[in-house]
Amino acid sequence: MEIFSISSLLLLFFLPFSSLPSPAIARGGERISSNLFSGSVNSNNWLFKRHLFEANHSPVRGDFAHGYMTNSELEKAVKEFGRRCSKISRIYSIGESVKRIPLWVIEISDKPGQEEAEPSFKATLIIKNVHLHILPTLNPDGFTLRRRGNANNFDLNRDFPDRFSPMNDDVDSRQPETKAIMGWMKGRHFTASASLHGGALVANYPWDGTDDRRKWYYACPDDKTFQYMASVYSRSHHNMSLSKEFPGGITNGASWYPIYGGMQDWNYIHKGCFELTLEVSDNKWPKANELPILWEYNRMSMLNLVASLVKTGVHGRIVSSDNGQPLPASIMIKGINYTVKAGRVFGNYHRLLAPGESYEVTVTMPGYKSKATHILLGDEAASLDFILDPVKDPPKQKLPHGCDCINDNNSKLELVELLNGNHLKITLAVVGILGFTCLVLRRKMIFKFRRQKQAMVGNKRQNVV
Repeated sequence: MEIFSISSLLLLFFLPFSSLPSPAIARGGERISSNLFSGSVNSNNWLFKRHLFEANHSPVRGDFAHGYMTNSELEKAVKEFGRRCSKISRIYSIGESVKRIPLWVIEISDKPGQEEAEPSFKATLIIKNVHLHILPTLNPDGFTLRRRGNANNFDLNRDFPDRFSPMNDDVDSRQPETKAIMGWMKGRHFTASASLHGGALVANYPWDGTDDRRKWYYACPDDKTFQYMASVYSRSHHNMSLSKEFPGGITNGASWYPIYGGMQDWNYIHKGCFELTLEVSDNKWPKANELPILWEYNRMSMLNLVASLVKTGVHGRIVSSDNGQPLPASIMIKGINYTVKAGRVFGNYHRLLAPGESYEVTVTMPGYKSKATHILLGDEAASLDFILDPVKDPPKQKLPHGCDCINDNNSKLELVELLNGNHLKITLAVVGILGFTCLVLRRKMIFKFRRQKQAMVGNKRQNVV
């Protein structure tokens, strides 16, 4: 079985669990605080606290330290993985933290470092069909300092530009870790991503904030697709879907509690990347000996989520009919106010959609005629290629003599349209009348001048006599 033009890239941001106990709030920060829009962390100002341990049990450092890697140990492990699995992996850095610690990424693919348009569907589905990029830690400085904030005490999950508020618009004030992520996303064509957090057990999806700052269900344009993706993860988990707090183990972020400046909404809005925030442990600071259990509880969820990205939605290539060149066209779904762009290298796209629905797919590209078709999406992804026809240029009209003085392009365009329109005869008639009038006036002036000259010559002769 062939899956054509899959460009699905899953990006996993694994925020390490802290090693010391403090109030546990999911999505990496306070639910509501007085400095909600400042980006900084104030651990003493919590509206809601989750007490993970009984009063008579105060965990000591040793309960957490053994089994958690330091930043240097993590770097060694990442590089060792790259050496052992060099045929299917590549190790690279997207930038540095405040303390100049590299933000390492592990890429896993059958052709690491290369962009593919036509991978094959084989037993190793994920490796053959997905470029998987894993960032083990987004906040190495905070991990070392045993706190949520980075070295500048900023909550990185409140540091991204936000659609609901003008916060974080100052590029220079963003944290280096945030800049690294934004630069990374700019240079790649990601389809989906997931950010792993602790403090709850739920799969969270956009929107995370609301226009009026109130707590209520605020659906994004692809709400059905996000519910499907979140449910895939929750149902595959050991007990996430059994949650009594969150029906089905999933939640809309704004319905849970609004946050602003988060990475999830920014990825979806600005990069066409469908991101989930996965709260993988109700205990934000699990003991080291509990980590293998957490891995087993979440392992199949992660694998099934990646596989579902390959097996759902519509994908294909978009090329030009005149030369076969790939086109970075826009893919739109009727009734969903959200546009996905095809890649520039291959013209390939992968538009995630919830299965079991009928969709009208429209492809547009400046300079080309748009095309649309209907599909009924089943349990497998639909392969749909588009060949767009260029718009033929209208015959060029020569501008009348003397029009070179018009430097404004719009003025020239209006003149061409005027000459091509119904006013052609009227325009020519007016030009003809003006020209004839000028000719008559010129001849009369010449005739009058000659008569005056002859009269002056006659007078001179009389004076001489």
